[in-house]
Amino acid sequence: MSARRRVLLIDDTPEIAELLTFSLRDHGYDVVATGYTVALGERIVDERADALVLDCSAFDMSESLFDMVRNEPAHADLPVVIISDTPEAADASLRSRQADRVLLIPKPFTGAQVARALDQLLSVAPSPDHPVIRS
Repeated sequence: MSARRRVLLIDDTPEIAELLTFSLRDHGYDVVATGYTVALGERIVDERADALVLDCSAFDMSESLFDMVRNEPAHADLPVVIISDTPEAADASLRSRQADRVLLIPKPFTGAQVARALDQLLSVAPSPDHPVIRS
C-alpha cells in the first residue's frame, strides 16, 4: 500500500477547513489545516506537504500565498489547488503568471472535487506547459 499524501490546507474559515479536512481524509489524504499565514514556506517544509490547498475568502490572499510558494525554489513546483469565489479573476491572474501545477475550483465546491483535483495534480509531473485547469 502506498503512503498517504500530505496536504497543507490554508483556509480562513475554520468550519470550512474542518469539513474539508474530514472529506480529504476520507479520500485518503493526511491533512494539516491552518489559517492564513505569511509563514507558509516554513509550514510547507515543517509539515512535509506534498500539495497545498488554498481557500481564502479574498482571492488576493490566496494569490499572495501562491506567489510565496512559487518564489521559493525548495517548493516552487508544489501542486496547488485554489478554491475561489471569483474564478474568472483567479484564472486570469494565474494565467498571467504562467502558473503550472495548479488547479482552480470555483465555489461552491465539494470535498470530492478537491480530492479529484489533488489526485490529478499529484499524478502529473511538473511541466512548463501544464496549464491552469478549472475543475
